[in-house]
Amino acid sequence: MAKLIVLSDEDVKAIHEATLRLLSDVGVVLTEPEGVEILTGSGGTVRGERLYLPPDLVEREIAKCPRTVTIHGRDKKAAILGDGVLHWHNLGGARDVYEPRLGQKRPAMVQDVCDSAKVLDALENATTITPFFTPQDVPGQVMTLAMYRHTLPHTTKPVHGPGVQTAAEVRYVVRMASVIGPPQEVLTFGISPLSPLTFPEDVVGSIIETARNGVALGPLPCPTAGATSPLSLAGSLTQQNAEVLASVVLAQLVHPGLPIIYCGRLAMMEPRSGSSVWGGVELGFASAATVQIGHAYGLPVNVYGLATNAHTLDIQNGYERALNAIIPALAGADELSGIGEMEAGVMGSYAQMVCDDEIAGSVHRLRRDLEVDEDSLAVDVIGAVMESERNFLSQEHTVRYLRTGEIFVTHLADRTSWEEWDRTGREGMGGKAQSEVERLLAEHEVPSLTEDQEQALDEIMEEASSELISN
Repeated sequence: MAKLIVLSDEDVKAIHEATLRLLSDVGVVLTEPEGVEILTGSGGTVRGERLYLPPDLVEREIAKCPRTVTIHGRDKKAAILGDGVLHWHNLGGARDVYEPRLGQKRPAMVQDVCDSAKVLDALENATTITPFFTPQDVPGQVMTLAMYRHTLPHTTKPVHGPGVQTAAEVRYVVRMASVIGPPQEVLTFGISPLSPLTFPEDVVGSIIETARNGVALGPLPCPTAGATSPLSLAGSLTQQNAEVLASVVLAQLVHPGLPIIYCGRLAMMEPRSGSSVWGGVELGFASAATVQIGHAYGLPVNVYGLATNAHTLDIQNGYERALNAIIPALAGADELSGIGEMEAGVMGSYAQMVCDDEIAGSVHRLRRDLEVDEDSLAVDVIGAVMESERNFLSQEHTVRYLRTGEIFVTHLADRTSWEEWDRTGREGMGGKAQSEVERLLAEHEVPSLTEDQEQALDEIMEEASSELISN
């Protein structure tokens, strides 16, 4: 695949050097005692609330990271990030559910966590799964844990951990992961520092606990250009890089060789409202640049993919998410997020998940090289047809290329005539997708956890509720 290049080698080097200056001269806000002890014990310095990381320390710790990250599912199948294959996962942590038949949204519940995992389990192009919804019918103190607990039984695919915020959440999720396999094999964590360059105590504690457990870490900064990072894309990419690398340094000092997924969630500020823009083409551009920066360190990269600010399944939704998936995909992203995402991550939709599976299939087709060889040039086939019926439909050559996917065959996008579309009810892509959701929820079967596994998960949740809610 010919890759899309948005930064020159000199650009990437300039961002790296500016990042080192940020970390050594500007520093990060980090006061958590254990984190300070770990970092200063290896060459970092402290002045007030700022902790400064020398360039040699940063570069030394980055070099310890492995080149790939592997996460296994319950069915023992694995997603290997960094092996050249494009992987996809869904949005994580949506608060609301969009109902396309009603044109309305509603709060997400535990049942939606279960149902979304089941639908994603059935979708061909959803390689890994992140707990989708933040259920509003459980106490906030255990919401993150409930997301993971109710995702595990409804998929056999690899499951990324939810967005943890405390060391206690890390410990409980690790225990739940151990119910299905070694946490180092079946779990990853995304942990978000605050932009700009701020590492609260809970974030530091989460990173340390993740590293101690040997679980793959995805530092997940979410700067908004113009609000919590510079409006210039180069400046925001530099700040985002500094936030990732500071996380990597801390994690590698705790656990040398810890698998790292380079994550970036740089969005733009809408200048008329100050809100975060997920749908603008700049997001795709920034994601592609993030891919190049992460790959320069030899790390697998996970960025935004299917992203939109749209509130419904409309034209805006379609073109925004397609653009923002295609750009980083062509840049060589290892994993793209956003299946099912709407309204800048606040909302998700089952029908959108199914639509996105088809979009992802199209993107995979786009990434395949155009094959030009003696067989594909088809001179003999053209000659044979010209000597006979002048129709290629009956040729073995045509059948063979159909089977190998030369043309991506859609299931939702309509390619019929007006008359056929009119005769069959004028149902659009969104309606077909919702019908497919209903079919999958009724018919798709996921192998159940054992009774002992279910009981173990319940006991962990009870213990977590007792500790975290009472506090």
